[in-house]
Amino acid sequence: MHETILIIDFGSQYTQLIARRVRELNVYCEIHPFHQIPPISSSIKGLILSGSPCSVRDANSPQIDLKSIRNKIPVLGICYGAQFIAQSNGGEVMPSKIREYGRATLEAVNSANPLFKGISSSSTVWMSHADTITKAPENFEIIASTADVKVAAYKIQNEQTYGIQFHPEVTHSTDGKALLQNFLVNICNCKQDWTPASFVDETVQKLKDTIQNDQVVLGLSGGVDSSVAAMLLHRAIGKNLHCIFVDNGLLRKNEYESVLDSYRHMGLNISGINAKDLFYSALKGVSDPEQKRKAIGKVFIDVFDTEAHRIKDVKWLGQGTIYPDVIESVSVKGPSATIKSHHNVGGLPDKMNLKIIEPLKALFKDEVRKVGKELGLDTSILNRHPFPGPGLAIRILGDITPEKVAIVQEADAIFIDGLKEHNLYDEVWQAATILLPVQSVGVMGDERTYENAVVLRAVTSVDGMTADWCHLPHTFLAKMSNEIINRVKGINRVVYDISSKPPATIEWE
Repeated sequence: MHETILIIDFGSQYTQLIARRVRELNVYCEIHPFHQIPPISSSIKGLILSGSPCSVRDANSPQIDLKSIRNKIPVLGICYGAQFIAQSNGGEVMPSKIREYGRATLEAVNSANPLFKGISSSSTVWMSHADTITKAPENFEIIASTADVKVAAYKIQNEQTYGIQFHPEVTHSTDGKALLQNFLVNICNCKQDWTPASFVDETVQKLKDTIQNDQVVLGLSGGVDSSVAAMLLHRAIGKNLHCIFVDNGLLRKNEYESVLDSYRHMGLNISGINAKDLFYSALKGVSDPEQKRKAIGKVFIDVFDTEAHRIKDVKWLGQGTIYPDVIESVSVKGPSATIKSHHNVGGLPDKMNLKIIEPLKALFKDEVRKVGKELGLDTSILNRHPFPGPGLAIRILGDITPEKVAIVQEADAIFIDGLKEHNLYDEVWQAATILLPVQSVGVMGDERTYENAVVLRAVTSVDGMTADWCHLPHTFLAKMSNEIINRVKGINRVVYDISSKPPATIEWE
């Protein structure tokens, strides 16, 4: 067991960010909702309480019993977590006279305290709260303030319990990473041994012990998650892993051939299945986005199930599930309402009656890439933009036809190749070309045209939860528009999407 930091989730939008910052400091951590706290074992070195959209003054605000925990391991309360500790110990929390949202500057920092080692009194921190600790309990030592918040940080005397009103996990807090490291290393005495290399060694051994000589089947998509999962399984069980790559006719231009070739060069035991006609047939006349996803999902399950049963004695289904998927399933409010159906997970385990193996379920997306690098995966796969499971079907608004797919593939290839050629690809988190269900008037030569319009979409993001539209150079966009209109028959207008998430989503469907 790795040394572990428990992060107790009170519903904050920043909870996963806290975990990622702890992992970046090479310390293993787990997120648990406040109503499902695991027993405090010897491997647990500390506890972090997250923020919350709730107020501690509300009757139904989330609460936990910290009495037995505080005497065993160090505790750090962040924002709501700090207010909860203060109020439950006799302090007073009231609505802020001046609400602090955004940057603030620390004052009167007690740099002798191990939590603030190396952090100056002029450090910038990120505030996001409507309540303030107006009265600290008698045994609380104030160790930092701001101009508007007297109790910006505190320590309980004679125990390793701390509270901070600001958010060290966001990059706007200039010394946030240093503060978290102080808590993890100076206070919790963590060894910082959670590394990609250690993860690979431990996971491969665990896979060997679990699977032994059984056969495993795994569906590859060309994306990072399934590719890294496949390489870990391949390193553990070799040819006993059977990979299936399905061409649903909705991939990018030439992607089926190029991805299949790259997987074979990686030494994977892989079968490529051309199922375009089955998918096109199921999608004929379907325009509703959710119905598209369900139709694609059903055909994928049927195709995958048929191919998997050609393999003798398969007992395991490998999946590229990552940690955010696991967290979502046990979130504070329970599993989220369905926003979109995903074709590559739902239905497969039940229909195939196989045991599930998920080698990445402890990792965040950025950790998956680091593990992939450790495994020697090609950068073309590691740095590949996320691509939706239903593929181009949700980038073609309206019904799907092979002719529409060909138009999007050609335009998308020009856009993606252009990003790579102009060294912009790695600056973009995800790029897409969307075919609109509208036609517009244009002029080509001396002729009037009435053809299709496409949207170019490029965003910057960390994890896809939020995203900003990418400020690509105007000269580049002009060149892309010119090339697409000149080279792709059927398109006479190109527009650029400048919507951020929220309120828009990254994909259009």
